[in-house]
Amino acid sequence: MSRADYDTCRAQDEPAFRVAIEAITVRALQKGASTIDYKALVADEWRKGGLDDIIDKRVDLAVAEVRAETSWSNLLSSLADTEQAQKLAVAVAERVYRSDAIKSGIEGLANGVGNAVGKSIEFASIDAAGPALMCLQAFLGPRYGTAVSRAVVADAGTEFGLDPSKAGVDVSPGAMLRQSSDGITGAAILLVRRQLAGLAQRVGARLVGSVLSRLVSVAAGGVGLVLIAKDIWDLRHGVMPIIANEMKAADNKAKVKDELAVTIAEQIGEHVKEIGTKSADRVVEIWQEFRRNHAKVLDIAERNEPFRRFVDGVKPASLSRLDEVVGLLLPSEREAGVLKRLDDGSLNLAVNVLPAAAMEIARDTRSVDAAIKWSTLAGPNLGSVIAHELHKRSPPDAFTTASLIRLFAVDDKQAITRLATVTREARDTLFALEAAELKSLAKSLSDTELGTLARYLSGLHQQPRERVLRAVAAAPRTMQVLASERVREAIIASRDQNAAVDMMLRSSSFDPKAIWADTQLVLDGRVSPLLMWDRHPTAVGAAGVMAMFLVLFFLRLFRPRRRVVKAAVGING
Repeated sequence: MSRADYDTCRAQDEPAFRVAIEAITVRALQKGASTIDYKALVADEWRKGGLDDIIDKRVDLAVAEVRAETSWSNLLSSLADTEQAQKLAVAVAERVYRSDAIKSGIEGLANGVGNAVGKSIEFASIDAAGPALMCLQAFLGPRYGTAVSRAVVADAGTEFGLDPSKAGVDVSPGAMLRQSSDGITGAAILLVRRQLAGLAQRVGARLVGSVLSRLVSVAAGGVGLVLIAKDIWDLRHGVMPIIANEMKAADNKAKVKDELAVTIAEQIGEHVKEIGTKSADRVVEIWQEFRRNHAKVLDIAERNEPFRRFVDGVKPASLSRLDEVVGLLLPSEREAGVLKRLDDGSLNLAVNVLPAAAMEIARDTRSVDAAIKWSTLAGPNLGSVIAHELHKRSPPDAFTTASLIRLFAVDDKQAITRLATVTREARDTLFALEAAELKSLAKSLSDTELGTLARYLSGLHQQPRERVLRAVAAAPRTMQVLASERVREAIIASRDQNAAVDMMLRSSSFDPKAIWADTQLVLDGRVSPLLMWDRHPTAVGAAGVMAMFLVLFFLRLFRPRRRVVKAAVGING
């Protein structure tokens, strides 16, 4: 590729780039096509198809048909009348070359030549690969860097059957199209290969329509020339024997071959231009598709040199990760946030270091920071975090690496899920239990009860907290006694939480001594009075009734009696 071509490829807009790559591709293909020997290819396919015999048979049939349809006077006059002789020759030639047998033979020849030409142009496309890909690199490289250039042509290579992990691609048997030193594949030239896939069929169909009329003229003209030189020996058939011999002659058949070769060459020339045009269109289309898929990244890269250098260092396989990370960051942090992360290294961490599982967390939480924190926290247990959906239930700050390991040791999805919902402090307290006890506790309590237990634990001192924990672990139904918010607040508000917990966890059998002891705790101010009602509702109710009767009794006892003064009735007896 010349310096002028290189400068043209570095055009500032896509239309100019398209024109440049089309010109380079067409020029390379035309150069390769110019070495094709069409006459030799036609002669080879002519022989394979047995067209000599087909023409001879069709000439005999056509001569017999025309002779049978022509009067004796016209046959005789053709000996002296050149115009009449030419008319008969044209009639015979049209019947020969417009017959189904000749059409079929020419179509077969065209198909064979087309396949051979297609292979030749396919080989010629190897020469076009280098300049075309250099043009693509010249256009993309200064704007977006090598990584983007590699990715664009890799996408095209995948579409056209190219394996970017290999050093080359099969173009035809025994041929190999090598990648450039920068890893840019021959995807643009593979498009030429795709366009040539149906070339033979198209050439065969065109030849039948465009060549036959010219073949008639060639054949008839050849007969006309020999009429002057030959003796008229058979008056009965006029010039028909001469026409038959001439149309079977090697020279006349050579003219037919030459005409076929010229026509095919013209058709191939048109196809080379068409291939170049469509190749350029497709290369631009591939780039446009890539740009649409990576719009945000390319937009920033085109305007920010440090970001462009970062993109240039990203592996092609990681470009989709970069797109996703930038897409997650832009809504909340804008472009400034993306560039800030470029400076502090978190962008590189998210794009090039985070495992694929961490990106699942980023998608679910819409947070790159959450993905980074969970990945750092969980390490090899990141898969378990996702499997149990911990990232959807709690922030990473709610765990430590040790607590995660302890949590996963429970080895039960339901228990792990429930334990993940409680506070960090409560969960750390629950971890005082053995794994089997913790598993049983988490599975036995509902989410609400486990939450209540967590709230209990967060408000209690260490000793009563452990007391509640052990009791509930041993008998999960105990939580039913503690479930009331009023009971929780009363226990926490009690001055002696140990005594309050013991009161609520004691056996529910009626024990006057226990009732009296609990009453003493309340009277001493060590336990909230509200717990008496929750723990001994019957005794408190009975005591209340008794107290009411005592109050009434004492009121009756000490209340002064009313004196009844009888009014004197009657006057003077």
